[in-house]
Amino acid sequence: MELQPPFRKIIHVDMDAYYASVAQLDNPELRGKAIAVGGGGDRGVVSAASYEARKFGVKSAMSNVLAKQKCPHLIFVKSDFARYKELSAQIREIFYSYTDLVEPLSLDEAYLDVTENKKGNPSANDIAREIRQRIFDETGLRASAGISINKFIAKVASDINKPNGQKTVHPDEVIQFLAELPVNKFYGVGKVTAAKMYNLGIFVGNDLKQKSLEELTNLFGKSGKHYYNIVRGVHNSAVKPNRIRKSVGAERTFFENISSEIFMLEKLENIADEIEKRMLKSETKGKTITLKIKYSDFTQQTRSKTVDHFMSKKKEFFPIVKELLYQEKLKNSVRLLGISFGNLNTIIKEPVWVQLKFEF
Repeated sequence: MELQPPFRKIIHVDMDAYYASVAQLDNPELRGKAIAVGGGGDRGVVSAASYEARKFGVKSAMSNVLAKQKCPHLIFVKSDFARYKELSAQIREIFYSYTDLVEPLSLDEAYLDVTENKKGNPSANDIAREIRQRIFDETGLRASAGISINKFIAKVASDINKPNGQKTVHPDEVIQFLAELPVNKFYGVGKVTAAKMYNLGIFVGNDLKQKSLEELTNLFGKSGKHYYNIVRGVHNSAVKPNRIRKSVGAERTFFENISSEIFMLEKLENIADEIEKRMLKSETKGKTITLKIKYSDFTQQTRSKTVDHFMSKKKEFFPIVKELLYQEKLKNSVRLLGISFGNLNTIIKEPVWVQLKFEF
């Protein structure tokens, strides 16, 4: 199967070790050193690690204890989200100087559709290089980029030449690129699905491509069609400049495990105060409230309830949080509690797309 034009030009920009790099930017003494962002206590986890720390196997979501074992000279620094947001806003202004079709995924990464762009530059590769240089010149931070015909391939490509690099997968290279790509790199293939594919002898895209649509549907249900299309370079998800917030939440990890529901309610009161502030600030309301519980053995549980009206104020939703806490007996002592709102009062407005053919 040969891909047919017109092709979009999608760039995925991903900041290099963003949180750690910001810490090193603001504190020159940390440059070139192995650092981890997050609390340094034994009960904490690593939020982000510098490339110097990654060489020792330190990575995000790793416990601080294990991180220290892998890298005894690791330096822990605290998160600074106000600073992350400040620099992220500056970086996005650079994006918007090239196109209005910017879809932020987080503070440190975004998709850009530059098929038509404000600079009139026909080369997506040149635009990506120029954006990366401007980010460095204006913020002192490094970024990597992936460029291709759709979001999926661009995102995979942005990881290939990290840090401070970029990779373009041209339209005529897409099929071969996907044929050689490990299946665990495919969008929508998590650890469980990857393990199932391995058991079926599916290790790379070419193996996946040998399966018919019927076989994949029988094996993976509705996702089967997605896998069938994506391995053939078909992924039509457009860059959505107005990404809709799907949930609002906050959580806290405790220094000591908690066994009493009374103490938990006290902690949940504080979390609820934070949720209310976020909801009111963003003018967001929700119908589904979820309580997240992580036990001392690291097992996790969520309990949810949906009501028929929108809520945003603590006095409205906290009785439900309390109800969820007492819904069933706790399995163990608790190390983390969280509250989140789903089913928000947001309306998705899909843009209308007109694709034009340009030289890539």
